[in-house]
Amino acid sequence: MTVRLPPPPHLRIAAHAELISLVVMLTNVFTVHLKPLSSLMGPTHGCAYLFVVITTWRLRQARAAAKVLALVPGAGGLLAVRRLDRGDAARSQEKEALPS
Repeated sequence: MTVRLPPPPHLRIAAHAELISLVVMLTNVFTVHLKPLSSLMGPTHGCAYLFVVITTWRLRQARAAAKVLALVPGAGGLLAVRRLDRGDAARSQEKEALPS
């Protein structure tokens, strides 16, 4: 029996920061386009994106699908966290199924 480890909390925080910063950047670009906000949100989004990708790729329990999902800019972090949450649960259900 394998023990299911949840994704680390810092990965969840970075995934949310990645998506929120992207939404703020795009909203800013399509509305008032404030330069100070752009110069703050650009590096914030970039750092959160890199943090999500590197952290996901370094997790031992992360399967290839979660690692590839982490590469998607914007929502990839949340998709990878979701995949990490349900990955082992889906595998354990497959093992419990009766062979046909």
